[in-house]
Amino acid sequence: MDEINFAVLGTGGIGRRALDVSRDKPQLTPVAACDRHGVAVDHDGLDVAELLAATEGNVASDPEHRDVASDGGAATGADEGRRSAGEHGGVKQTGADAGVVASDQAEPTETPIDDIIAEATSASKQHSSSTDGIAASDRIDGVLIALPNFEHDFVPRVADRFADAGYTGVLVDVLKRSRVIGMLDDREAAFEDAGMTFVCGAGATPGFLTGAAAIAAQSFVEVEEVEIWWGVGLRSGYEDNRGTVREDVAHLPGYDIDDARAMSDDEIEAVIDEHDGVIEFEDMEHADDVLLERAGVCDAADVTVGGILDVTSDEKPTTTTVSVTGRTFDGETGTNTFQLDDATSMEANVNGPALGYLKAGVRRNRAGEYGVFGPADLMPRF
Repeated sequence: MDEINFAVLGTGGIGRRALDVSRDKPQLTPVAACDRHGVAVDHDGLDVAELLAATEGNVASDPEHRDVASDGGAATGADEGRRSAGEHGGVKQTGADAGVVASDQAEPTETPIDDIIAEATSASKQHSSSTDGIAASDRIDGVLIALPNFEHDFVPRVADRFADAGYTGVLVDVLKRSRVIGMLDDREAAFEDAGMTFVCGAGATPGFLTGAAAIAAQSFVEVEEVEIWWGVGLRSGYEDNRGTVREDVAHLPGYDIDDARAMSDDEIEAVIDEHDGVIEFEDMEHADDVLLERAGVCDAADVTVGGILDVTSDEKPTTTTVSVTGRTFDGETGTNTFQLDDATSMEANVNGPALGYLKAGVRRNRAGEYGVFGPADLMPRF
């Protein structure tokens, strides 16, 4: 497979870990990264070790700006800069110079997303007009969107901006909520016209476990039920995983995404304390359901997702399991079960698949396949 250059939007937990994982993926070269304060671009490859060291520190949170452009209207460049890793939690801080700008490779900016789009679009246009391949090394083949998605249409609107600017490459996200998939499907024709390939819900769940369910379903002629049960241990707690924990709180009874977005850090920590640091979730709105339905595996209503989050220990509180129950061609009913080893961390199970799906998306894009793909679409078809 050819070399792949990619960019990361957002250097909170997921973005940082994706950059870190990429160091063990020789075919993947990170060439750009941004957060709300700055942008780093080097088409020869970012110095990931320096960037991670420079951005290490406490996670920022600024409740005063959580409602930026929450009405779905057009946000200013500065507004998007705040949201890009932002006030919902996720940007790393180092002294007076916060986040990416602390790196020697970076420049300060108030329009980080626009800057990455401009870089990716310019490289796309150079590559498409090149007859000798010289510009290929400057191309940004894929972009991992590792941004908080506390407005349901935020990631789709970011994708709109790439398409409108003329980007011809791959976008990958790790979003969780079912309703966002429909927003992306509504944009499929626009993405196809732009020559863009979007891989949605490509983390652990949805993503890795969605794909595992699609594989397990191959034994059956009819799938009756898919159950996904996950366990995550985060000993570093809320302080270092604000975006992830805040979004999970939105799945608790009595809360929704708007509640979680509006809550202060103290209020989130109070919810964690109420559960003694171990929170159990049932019937979560996770996009595994619609992603499996759109791949023809089963009805969305037949998919349930739940799990346990422990912010007091790195040990998983329960084994992550996918169970697919169905009827075989010879009339038998059975359940195929897939388990993740308890030794594999959330970081490994989110970022490894995200980068793997990015590779798969680039293969599709280079073959001229454009539009919206879910993780189950990149597996054997049911």
